[in-house]
Amino acid sequence: MKKITVVVQSCPTPELVVGRKPVGIDVRMAGTANELRGALPGAEILFGFDFKGKLLPQVWDAAADLRWIQWAGAGVDALLFPDLVNSDVVVTNAGGIYDDAIAEHVLALMLAQTKRLPDAVRNQLKSTWHYQTVNPVRGSTALVLGAGGIGRAIARLLGAVGVNVTLIATSTRPDDEFGGVIAWQDRDLSRADWLVVAAPLTSATRHIVDRAVLAELPPSASLINIGRGASVDEVALVAALNAGELAGAGLDVFETEPLPSDSPLWRMENVIITPHHAGDLDDYAERVAELFLENLVRYQAGQPLLNTIDKRLGYRSSV
Repeated sequence: MKKITVVVQSCPTPELVVGRKPVGIDVRMAGTANELRGALPGAEILFGFDFKGKLLPQVWDAAADLRWIQWAGAGVDALLFPDLVNSDVVVTNAGGIYDDAIAEHVLALMLAQTKRLPDAVRNQLKSTWHYQTVNPVRGSTALVLGAGGIGRAIARLLGAVGVNVTLIATSTRPDDEFGGVIAWQDRDLSRADWLVVAAPLTSATRHIVDRAVLAELPPSASLINIGRGASVDEVALVAALNAGELAGAGLDVFETEPLPSDSPLWRMENVIITPHHAGDLDDYAERVAELFLENLVRYQAGQPLLNTIDKRLGYRSSV
């Protein structure tokens, strides 16, 4: 049997891969750029946890034997650089690992706003009993931008609690589960209580939610972003919130991460900030390793890999 070399980069649970690798697989570990440069020659596969995607471009000249990259994240925007996109290297992501957790996070952000939980916490810290009425999420309307696995999981969970959901993508298409997906250009944000951004970051979605789009939302609406920070024009968002043109926002991703301490978003009481952890379950690394091992068996057998990315689109073209 032909030996196949795998480079495992910055994996928090390397023992899972080493202990359960199929017969015929050699494993090399790498963390730094120098280690990666030394490990790549002769390696066909890279299993990467470098979520900022900074190391591989630095050592690409050492990756001539590379055939497949298993990315540990759902979004691959940080990974895709021109030389990789133009190569024959197959890229797969960890789609499906994070979907349900992120959907729960979206619902949590919505409930926190409608039930005024941030106000309750602030009052608790002051030992203040302050009565307020609250609102339901049931019966509200959410427009979910992004009809991939994460967007669909969000729509599924919100629908289960009585939220009226419309999925939005780049083009209109039929959908048996959700009654169709509408094109972004055909959107009607005037009826939205929530705009949920769950789209991958591409050249087409960078700042897709800008000042003009925010102005289409009613002042009673809130923005939820669990996709990519750069999909939302943060300057425009701050301006809309300051002007009272938006009721609030729940943000897990930002244009600059960590969010700078001088960002006005930190000081807005109608904004809930979480540190890009919506999908990060305690056992996420184990789940990603399981997916990689399944794909590794497929690779050895010459079978199609799960979660293959269209590198030019920047996401999976089908879910």
